[in-house]
Amino acid sequence: MGIQTKPEVRPLHNTILRGNCLEQLKKIPTASIDLVFADPPYNLQLSGGLTRPDQSRVDAVDDDWDKFASFADYDAFSRGWLSECRRVLKPDGALWVIGSYHNIFRVGAILQDLGFWILNDVIWRKTNPMPNFRGRRFTNAHETLIWAARGPESKYTFNYEAMKVFNDDLQMRSDWTLSLCTGAERLKDGAGDKLHPTQKPEALLHRVLLSSTRPGDVVLDPFFGTGTTGAAAKQLGRVFIGIEQDDGYADAAFVRIEAVEPLSDEALKTTTPKRAEPRIPFGSLLERGLIKAGETLYDPTTRIAARVRADGSIASRDNSGSIHKIGAHVQGAEACNGWTFWHVKRGANLIPIDLLRQQVRSEMAPAA
Repeated sequence: MGIQTKPEVRPLHNTILRGNCLEQLKKIPTASIDLVFADPPYNLQLSGGLTRPDQSRVDAVDDDWDKFASFADYDAFSRGWLSECRRVLKPDGALWVIGSYHNIFRVGAILQDLGFWILNDVIWRKTNPMPNFRGRRFTNAHETLIWAARGPESKYTFNYEAMKVFNDDLQMRSDWTLSLCTGAERLKDGAGDKLHPTQKPEALLHRVLLSSTRPGDVVLDPFFGTGTTGAAAKQLGRVFIGIEQDDGYADAAFVRIEAVEPLSDEALKTTTPKRAEPRIPFGSLLERGLIKAGETLYDPTTRIAARVRADGSIASRDNSGSIHKIGAHVQGAEACNGWTFWHVKRGANLIPIDLLRQQVRSEMAPAA
């Protein structure tokens, strides 16, 4: 997947647009973006240098692009780029923006004013934060990400099952513990110093894209920096558009992304949501001969039994109905997933009827 660096080239997919983000955003067609990931200036309001106890200088963010004359100027800047991002997002698109206590609350209020619908705030807890050298505040050990849909009616993407599997079959929480960008991943300049002061770890972007995009989706990063979003997008089979005004950062991003090897189609497959799988009626199992009328179903302990009828209903304890209704009835419960509750004997084994449903689904799946 090659990278273009000339903004006049169309389409803009896998392109780094060079220049001011507000000017370059206007070149992107309306409703063409699936996801925005934004790492804007934080407006850190640093005054004077910061030194360690040994008087060595801390390499803090003091670049001109992070300096604003006032909060009003920063708010106007934020409102401008967020408005453009909302314009280019598809109706079911979403946006992630990351910040610190210096700016994230102002950005969050503007998001809501513009009509975005906040879904989560996610805390990135850093395993190796910079200490508070002056000892006058708590160590600032986290940053905040806001995940917002374009609007309250947006059918945004959330790969819930994939993130649950990613997290050892536990629901993914809104606090993520990840290290800062260090080691070989940290890009350096000719003098061996950090090329970009706020380069984000690829692990963070990997999790963002894996959770809220699908392969082939178009991801926009209006503050591209050294291309972390582009590198993660290319590896995960997503399309990226980056905007960066610093030629040094853009050049480094170009070289970095060119070296990324995309994952194979097989490696990009993720856990399928249950609600996205084709619906299989219990009667389909009878039609295919996987279960026969008159056969007996059992609960996992085999203490409860139900007889299968020709119409796909089952009968137990003087009551009949669907596998779900009778499963709930025999347990005295309000609801029951009959597919996992009821089992059938196959030889010496007792297997859940859900395995037979999966067999039917596999037969219905298109050939690869």
